[in-house]
Amino acid sequence: MSKTEQLLRLENISVHYGGVQALNNVSVSFDEGEIVAIMGPNGAGKSTILKAIFGLTPTVQGKIFWHNQEIKPVPHEMVKLGISFVPQGRRVFRHLTVLENLELGGITIKNKSILKNRIKEVLELFPDLKLKLSTETGNLSGGQQQMVAIARGLITDPKILLLDEPSLGLAPKIVVEVFQKIKEINVNRKMAIVVVEHNIKSLLPIANRTYILDKGYLIHTGIGKEILQSDILEKVFLAKVC
Repeated sequence: MSKTEQLLRLENISVHYGGVQALNNVSVSFDEGEIVAIMGPNGAGKSTILKAIFGLTPTVQGKIFWHNQEIKPVPHEMVKLGISFVPQGRRVFRHLTVLENLELGGITIKNKSILKNRIKEVLELFPDLKLKLSTETGNLSGGQQQMVAIARGLITDPKILLLDEPSLGLAPKIVVEVFQKIKEINVNRKMAIVVVEHNIKSLLPIANRTYILDKGYLIHTGIGKEILQSDILEKVFLAKVC
C-alpha cells in the first residue's frame, strides 16, 4: 500500500489582529484524500487558519509548506497551486445566474473547452443545480446557495478544498445533505477537504482527523470518532480548558 502524501503543512504559525493573538505557534498538516475537521469555540482561531493558508491574513511567525516546499501565500497563486477556499456565509454573486457563478469559479482557466468540461463534471456532483443554471443565485434557497458556493470552489479541480462553516444558517435537514455531499466529493474526487465547523455531530463522524483549538492555541489532535467518545469537546466548549 502506497504512503499517503502530505500536501500542506503549517509550522509554528502565529497571527495577530492588532493586539489580539488569533493564532499562537500552531502547527497542522493535511494529507491527500482526507477530511480534516478544525473545531473550537468562537474566537478559537479556526477560520484564521484557513485565511492564513489562502493568504488572506498575514502571519507574524511560522512557515507554510506545499509539497514540502515553503510558500508565501497569495490568494490567486493558491488557486493555481491547487487550493480552493469557500468562505462562510454562502458568498455567491446573488444577481448572477448559477452558471455565471460557476464560470467565475474558473476565471483562472483560460481554455473555454476545459472550463466547460469542468462545469459539466461538477454538475454531476450537484444534479439539482442542472435545473437552476439560468436562475439568479439570489433566488435560490440557503441550502442551494451553499451548494453553488461549494460547486464553484471545485471548478479548478483543487487538491485541497477549504470550507469555512458550511452549515452556517442552514436547517438541520439541509445540514445533513451538505455533509453527505462533502463526503461524496472526498470519496469520488479523492480530494482533501479541510472543514472549519461548529456542527460536531455532522462533521466528526466523517472526519479522518480533527484539530481542536481554543483561544488561538492548538490543544488537541485526534480521530473524529475517538473525540466523540471523549470529554475534550465538553471541556473546550464549556470553557474548562485554560
